[in-house]
Amino acid sequence: MRVDVFDFVLPEERIAVRPAVPRDSARMLVVPVEGDFADRTVRDLPDILRAGDVLVVNDTRVIPARLSGIRVRGDAVARIEVTLHKREAPDRWRTFVRPAKRLALGERIRFGDESESNACFLASLDAEAVEKGEGGEVVLAFSFSGPALDEAIARLGHMPLPPYIAAKRADDEADRKDYQTLFADKEGAVAAPTAGLHFTPDLVDRLAARGIGLEKVTLHVGAGTFLPVKAEDTRDHKMHSEYGELSAATAERLNAVRAAGGRIVAVGTTSLRVLESAVRPDGTFPAWAGDTDIFITPGSVIRSADVLMTNFHLPRSTLFMLVGAFSGLDRMKAAYAHAIASGYRFYSYGDASLLFRAAPGDAE
Repeated sequence: MRVDVFDFVLPEERIAVRPAVPRDSARMLVVPVEGDFADRTVRDLPDILRAGDVLVVNDTRVIPARLSGIRVRGDAVARIEVTLHKREAPDRWRTFVRPAKRLALGERIRFGDESESNACFLASLDAEAVEKGEGGEVVLAFSFSGPALDEAIARLGHMPLPPYIAAKRADDEADRKDYQTLFADKEGAVAAPTAGLHFTPDLVDRLAARGIGLEKVTLHVGAGTFLPVKAEDTRDHKMHSEYGELSAATAERLNAVRAAGGRIVAVGTTSLRVLESAVRPDGTFPAWAGDTDIFITPGSVIRSADVLMTNFHLPRSTLFMLVGAFSGLDRMKAAYAHAIASGYRFYSYGDASLLFRAAPGDAE
């Protein structure tokens, strides 16, 4: 499909730069397969779902993956901005570098303390460019490895706020908490699974009291989720891969929910991507782990989830393409027009939508 069919006009003031307080007070647009949209809030979720349904959340944890450093070449010093996006080895990360053209293979970047004194060793972190790809992608080999590298990144890194927030304000200490979900456990993401940001302990308790289950999968979200689609046709866009896991125990429980007539509710596009990467043609789940570069667009057959809870996404983005596949592109264009006209807040810190899956063929 042509990428321009996924475009829409979004007023700048609709972009949220801080989350709702409390988190479950965010608005939620309910988009049924047919009929009128409903303006609700996230805390209404237990009243909208039914006993026997199960929510599937992503338990990845965001690391402070944005690093600022310098590259020294003779007397010339250049500022370098690095965003980690996929770990390749205990001492290596695949990254996006700005400006990548200033960095040659074999050159070193110093993060943290910028002096060359060995006395400042513990206050700094060095890395060498060992591979360069397209679009500013660079593989860096760090001077530390394993847990020592993790500690250095935690000390020197900044929370990787999405570009559309970072352009409006600097990250601060509040983001260290605000940009993590209630379920954050397994470190490795460089972007938050943002639908999960709306959950509070009280909301989880009320869902459980209504007989609505909660299961966890893992997808370590990469910075590629923010990359613009530069191709003119979706067939020419290359997705970056991300590592995910669906355990055998979780697969067994999801299969039991399906067999009993319950609905699977994917919390976020990241959870849906794990489920769709794992699901069998008959709609059942095996245990699954590995890298996925699945690209869900209108015409894709979605087998894994019946309902999708997700935030509002960028025009022309792979995520808007995904929701168009889930509920139908015309339906989602109408829903987004309603959300914009009704003052919904967009993107990572914005409001939510609850989408019900269109029948195969209706989502094209």
